[in-house]
Amino acid sequence: MTQGSSIAGSRVLITGAAGGFGAPTATRLREQGARVVGLDRVAGEHVIACDITDEAAVDAAVTEAVERLGGLDAVVHYAGIGTPNDAGGPLRPDAFKVIDVNLLGAWRVTAAALPALQASRAGRGARGRVVFVSSELAYVTLPFVSAYSVAKRGMTAYADALRLEYGTELHVSTVYPGYVRTPIHDAGREVGLALEGQVRREEVDDIVGTVLRVLAAPKPPRDTAGTRAGQIELWAGRHLPGLVAAGVVRRLRKQAASGHFDGSPIAAGLVGRLTGRSVAAVAPAATGQKTTPATERSAS
Repeated sequence: MTQGSSIAGSRVLITGAAGGFGAPTATRLREQGARVVGLDRVAGEHVIACDITDEAAVDAAVTEAVERLGGLDAVVHYAGIGTPNDAGGPLRPDAFKVIDVNLLGAWRVTAAALPALQASRAGRGARGRVVFVSSELAYVTLPFVSAYSVAKRGMTAYADALRLEYGTELHVSTVYPGYVRTPIHDAGREVGLALEGQVRREEVDDIVGTVLRVLAAPKPPRDTAGTRAGQIELWAGRHLPGLVAAGVVRRLRKQAASGHFDGSPIAAGLVGRLTGRSVAAVAPAATGQKTTPATERSAS
């Protein structure tokens, strides 16, 4: 960002720019005088079409974004998908796609943007900023989101590595939302595995406001949740993983016994292992998972 950490005049690239977090973040940044260009699967006003699983497409889109902005001071990573998966199932197509979009997509965009961020440091005397929007599920593990959790925990590790290797030139922060009602959860609802009610809910404004504060802070935080309750849960997930996991398992057993997962084919095996019941599950629309396209939508 600019000297003094003012958002006004800064040049920001947002991935998942048309999503539930990206669009309001871009609007609020512009209201504060920033210049913003986004990346998303479909082009729009101030949004460049880009498949972030395609390295050549990322290189071209980031180059175009930097040219439009006249340089680059910050990158915000929202892009992500949330297709459910079985931790013991095949990687392809769903688990691999989730990891490719959520983790490797952020890596590709960061690597492509790094020279422009370094040039910003040299030209303006202030470190560039990279903000990764991870998830509470990076540390609080739930069933059927293993690929998502792996991607988000991997994002945290990548942020740590980037900070270690480029911390003289970049501020690197990671934000951990709880459950936020955005389109990323549509894929779970379609196969009877909605996260709503399974994780404490937060609002879009909680996360957008947190990202804006991180971008404006003279000394941005290394890691932060979107709310005070989120900070407590993040601390517990990191420092008391066994206790948190035990609580999750207790709730899982109750839910499996009550028939909570009986409508989802992905959950049939887990229900059998936890309860001994045989479940002939039928998904609402089909007998298998529905794969959500790799849209760069809001992570949560």
